[in-house]
Amino acid sequence: MDRRCYPDWRIQKARIGFHDLTFVVDGRANYYIDGKKFAVEAGDLVYVPGGSVREAHTCKESPMHAYPFNFFWAEPHNHIRLPFGVVTKKLITKEILAYIREFNHVWMNKQPFYMIHARALFELILHRLLHGMHRQTIMHMDPRIKKLTAIIEEHYAEDLSFNDFAEQFNLHPVYLGKLFKKNTGSTYKEYLQRIRVNNAEHMLMAGGVTVTEAAESCGFQDLSYFSKVFKEAKGYPPSAVKKH
Repeated sequence: MDRRCYPDWRIQKARIGFHDLTFVVDGRANYYIDGKKFAVEAGDLVYVPGGSVREAHTCKESPMHAYPFNFFWAEPHNHIRLPFGVVTKKLITKEILAYIREFNHVWMNKQPFYMIHARALFELILHRLLHGMHRQTIMHMDPRIKKLTAIIEEHYAEDLSFNDFAEQFNLHPVYLGKLFKKNTGSTYKEYLQRIRVNNAEHMLMAGGVTVTEAAESCGFQDLSYFSKVFKEAKGYPPSAVKKH
């Protein structure tokens, strides 16, 4: 909805089952999420995941104007949280605001097939937010880790030695491991395995190769280990890729 708050506007304290994604375009407000206070202002993105205790009120001298989306993920995925903090700054672009206003027009007019149109617009908004966040992460990534991830993505099928990389960057392996986890959110082993498993899955989906061939082409020499890692990552064995 297009929420233009009056001076006494507030949200009563309650635990919510839906996800609240609010784009603040003017004014200020205070949100209380699970007992913690967050001051928000124009340009802020507010995200309150399902299951949180939410309370809010606007600032009387500068009432908030915002576009809130309250939504559920399709079952059984409603527990999944978007990778945002309660308040995120500098993610709302002119392009996103244009999509939001278009969404509001579609939602209020409710023309034939409006639900499909609205859902597509909302998913596009989410994509732009996530892409913008990813771009910010890359911009702030340590240049050594950026170089290392580029090497992994190009040479994932080869025998890559983490100690060799540490020596190349003149860093202790333990420090490089911590730096890698801080910048990517994954350990070196997790990152490498994810790249290898995803590429193996693409090969199997394209067809023309056996599970053994896909495993070996992506850097796995032990077939049973590959099957174990693949199933842990995807939820089904590599032999079932074509069925999925």
